[in-house]
Amino acid sequence: MARDRRLPFLRRGDQREGPGDRDGQRIASAMDELRHRSKASLHDRLHRVRTAFGLAVQAGLAAGLAYLISHRLLKNPQPVFAPISAVGTLAASVGQRFRRTVELIVGVAVGVLVGDALIYFVGTGAWQLALVVTSAILLSIFAGASVAIVIQAAATAVLIVTLSPSTENLEFPRFIDAFLGGGIALLVTAILLPLNPLRVINRAARPALDLLSDQLDACADALRSRDREAAQQALLRLRENKEELAALSEAIEGAKETSTLSPARWHRRGELTHYAEAADPIDRAMRNSGTLIRRAVTMIEDDEPVPEPMPDAIGHLAESVRLLRQEFAAGQEPEEARERSLRAVSEAGRAYAEGVGFSGSVVIAQVRTTASDLLVASGIEQEEANRLVRQAFGENRQGEPAAQNPAAHPPTAPPVG
Repeated sequence: MARDRRLPFLRRGDQREGPGDRDGQRIASAMDELRHRSKASLHDRLHRVRTAFGLAVQAGLAAGLAYLISHRLLKNPQPVFAPISAVGTLAASVGQRFRRTVELIVGVAVGVLVGDALIYFVGTGAWQLALVVTSAILLSIFAGASVAIVIQAAATAVLIVTLSPSTENLEFPRFIDAFLGGGIALLVTAILLPLNPLRVINRAARPALDLLSDQLDACADALRSRDREAAQQALLRLRENKEELAALSEAIEGAKETSTLSPARWHRRGELTHYAEAADPIDRAMRNSGTLIRRAVTMIEDDEPVPEPMPDAIGHLAESVRLLRQEFAAGQEPEEARERSLRAVSEAGRAYAEGVGFSGSVVIAQVRTTASDLLVASGIEQEEANRLVRQAFGENRQGEPAAQNPAAHPPTAPPVG
């Protein structure tokens, strides 16, 4: 006879009678959730690795070249600063590498000037180091320098003071190395190993758009089941979108920089237009969806009516976001995403005609507004997007204006667009 190898408390769960004992089911559900989270975490980590892989290869190549050129061509016996400058330039926010290189050079110049001058007059030591760093920072701030320049000036001053006793003429190779490292970083970015700008943006856009679509889906499911906690969790998760939006904005700026600097990527300029113009409306769609979900929570709390088409409308919005990402990634005109956005508005019109409460009318309004944002993100002008939203919202299943439907009894009309 086969032996039951399950844990004892799970075997006891089968022996108990009555529907009241659900320990085994609860534990199994919890274990399933843990496994799901583990898979999601691994997936996110792998996605971050794939996203950063190109930058890591660029940084490695730039550091190696900077070291080789400084050591072999410039005969620098300690080529430390060239690879540091190269990696520092590449580690700067994408889209800001020209500015970062200039800041590196200016910061080095200030640090060398202050460090060399004070060493000449006061020598080296602990209190001299403190004086040099303080002076470099104050001088940089007085000149109106950015935070990056201030940090670079202070770091350079530290290196000048601490290494000058054992290394002659440090200030000259340090300055040249910084210039060399920044220049090589730009060379690698623009000529030797330019990244595919569309691939970079697609990878950066995925977390932001997936976050939006997933939480809209969660909100739709929460309304169907009147699960207030699930709706609240969707709201909290959507509010944690700053990292995803920042990554998307930086990727767009980096793609513009790459398509400007790299001759091999010049032909991609036109294809970047969709994403460049979509960043702001996607950000607005995020914020308007937050308002939508917050009011959905209130609807459940206040026990307002939830017409059947309302969750469907929100679900269509989620699908529109997914389609927008897929069609952008494929370089296609986002026709399906537009159609799904208008379908969401049409379902919202049906829900409004069936009758909603105060918070429900706000949810309907936000469906319209978010759909308009997504239409603009797809490349439609704002005025045309608003016209299409009004048209999709104003007809019910029989093609009659929703305002003429006798079943409609909303307390207020939602704002247009």
